Amino acid sequence: MENAMDRLIKKVKETGNPTVMGLDPRYDMIPESIKSKYSEDITGACKAIVEFNKCLIDSVCDIVPAVKPQIAFYEMFGVEGIKAFEETSKYAKEKGMIVIADIKRGDIGSTAEGYSNAFIGKTPVGDQKISIYDVDFITVNPYLGIDGVKPFINDCKEYGKGIFILVKTSNKSSGELQDLKLENGKTIYEKVAELVNTWGKDLVGEYGYSSVGAVVGATYPIQIEELREIMPNTYFLIPGYGAQRRESRRYSFRV
Repeated sequence: MENAMDRLIKKVKETGNPTVMGLDPRYDMIPESIKSKYSEDITGACKAIVEFNKCLIDSVCDIVPAVKPQIAFYEMFGVEGIKAFEETSKYAKEKGMIVIADIKRGDIGSTAEGYSNAFIGKTPVGDQKISIYDVDFITVNPYLGIDGVKPFINDCKEYGKGIFILVKTSNKSSGELQDLKLENGKTIYEKVAELVNTWGKDLVGEYGYSSVGAVVGATYPIQIEELREIMPNTYFLIPGYGAQRRESRRYSFRV
């Protein structure tokens, strides 16, 4: 089974573009030309979101390798929003794009397995195993340690999927926790990076990068260089490149 990061890198090379298009739809910012087609209720709003997302995907699918829908912007609309997330993800894949679901899940045991089954694994029903959202990558919160990460790694191995683990995030307050020093003098983000490097060692593909990637904010360039030394075989998903506002974020990859 092809390594997930190999697929992503091939798309980056094919398009000659290391950027990711975030799909964080805000209903109030969707053009009136689209919103006016639908009713002003939850169902209508979600239909407008899907149409807007498809327009964006159609516009960039030949020059941008991946999309990253942030699930919070869909969950806020309830069941109809989840349908919009699913339709958006499937459409992007049909157009040949890699889909990175920004879900930042982090729990342990059967709960983590449930999250993983939904997005990158398969859900057992009787004698079947059924793909639900079937995205290529998800983002994962490592705060609970290996117990909260292992179910995702297992599905990466079994189904050829990938994850991006939060290491040094781009937000201003990230240092409140991530920059704290441990007894050995290392920061928490450096320790997490060491763990990510270890967790991904058995999933390195032909390009030399693991399917276990890392989220590292462009707002901390010095730390990026430090973390590259710690994680030589880890692909970086880098938020905060260029403008990073609530309604507009840029992302890129880094080898």
